[in-house]
Amino acid sequence: MIRFFIYAMVYLGAGLMIYNIYGFVRFSRFVRRQAAFEQQNFVLDVPVILLGLFLIGYLVIAFLGHPDLVVSGILFGGSIFVYIMYRLLSIVTEHILESERLKARLSAAEESNQAKTAFLSSMSHEMRTPMNVILGITDVSLKSPSLSDEIRDNLLKIRRSGMHLLDLINNILDMNRLESGQMELKEVNFSVSDVLEQVSAIAGTLCDEKSLTYYSFFSDTVPGMYSGDEILIKKVLLALLDNAVKYTDSPGTIRLNTECIKEEEGVRTIQFSVSDTGIGIDRDFLPDIFNVFSKEDETSTNRYGGSGLSLAVAHSYVELMNGTITVESEKHMGSVFTVTIPLKYTGSICGKEEPSLEEVQLPPLSGRRILIVEDIADNAEIVADLLELENVESEHAENGQAALDMFRASPLFYYDAVLMDLRMPVMDGLTATRCIRSLPREDAGKVPILALTANAFESDIQASLTAGMNAHLAKPTDADSLYLALRQAIHNAELERGNSK
Repeated sequence: MIRFFIYAMVYLGAGLMIYNIYGFVRFSRFVRRQAAFEQQNFVLDVPVILLGLFLIGYLVIAFLGHPDLVVSGILFGGSIFVYIMYRLLSIVTEHILESERLKARLSAAEESNQAKTAFLSSMSHEMRTPMNVILGITDVSLKSPSLSDEIRDNLLKIRRSGMHLLDLINNILDMNRLESGQMELKEVNFSVSDVLEQVSAIAGTLCDEKSLTYYSFFSDTVPGMYSGDEILIKKVLLALLDNAVKYTDSPGTIRLNTECIKEEEGVRTIQFSVSDTGIGIDRDFLPDIFNVFSKEDETSTNRYGGSGLSLAVAHSYVELMNGTITVESEKHMGSVFTVTIPLKYTGSICGKEEPSLEEVQLPPLSGRRILIVEDIADNAEIVADLLELENVESEHAENGQAALDMFRASPLFYYDAVLMDLRMPVMDGLTATRCIRSLPREDAGKVPILALTANAFESDIQASLTAGMNAHLAKPTDADSLYLALRQAIHNAELERGNSK
């Protein structure tokens, strides 16, 4: 019985060693497929050769020797040890290779994301350029006093459609920035009252166009100065108000209520509620309302349209600001969207809120001289026409090099401001700005330079400011925004010149 047990261990050990040899041969081939060993290729054959010699020893002892219990135990234990080492080696190698595969997939995803960002940046520029022409010509034409009612109505329809397309472009770009983590919060001091006034002015216009009634109410706990991202708050409120107007038919009512619901350690939680008397939302769809591209009615009979992006973008903005957004709605009973955002309360100045931009006595544009740096003649002509409506003289440079030469040849403080495109042949706008700023003349560092470009990504804005520009305007920009930005930049430049004297 003992002899049977001894030989059983020897033969089982031999069989296990054959399996080990087979496993190491497969492992060797596997490793060779994963990497090139070149001169050290023989290293992979060493374990197989050694195990082959061990197997021969097993067979010699089994057929020619007289193994005892100790020898057979050592041989069998050796086979088990080699098997365990082989399995451990295989597991470790698989984990390493899986890690390498994950790194490769991550690298591929990052490259894909960079390619997508580059593509969207390029497409944004290409789409915004013709949109600038369409909306620019429309704005210039609408300012003509001799338009007939029919033509004015047609131009307004073109402008509304153009602005809708621009909103879609902006939403797609914003969603890409949010998904790629490129969206950053900007902490600035602002007045919530001013934000509500600006938002209400736009919402009131939208409601008037659909014969809707608009109400805006904010409690006396809201006024004051706060620190936060004013632009994102405006975007969230405008997205919710635009959505309310879109899905509310006349006669209907849109309300914006704002109140402070909590104050703790200098942080106030501001609650914005946008309610409407529109078509409402089915309860089953409410959990999906903030998903990207989600639409309750996907059929061709949906007369309200929409891309399903604006609410998703607004939801992401609110989360980025550490806020919450909820919705309550019933079909045919209207909807209520509630946003709460914590904002640092910074108080007021001398018991009054800081004056808004419109309340500051900004200098008029009439009589100013602006250098327009733009390689596309149609765009330059539109900007010149808009400036001419404000009695502003303008000159045109077709690229950055031409702008640099014109500025260098001009008298001191000849130009009141420069509107600089970014993508241009010969010399781009960023390089031209740096060159102008480095000129050895008094006005080189003080003249306001504003980017007016179809490059609208956050990286583009940062690049403009880093190059020495005073502001960044994304095409297409409306006339009022252009005028206000120029007046503010010129006002700041004149203050700086006055203080430096």
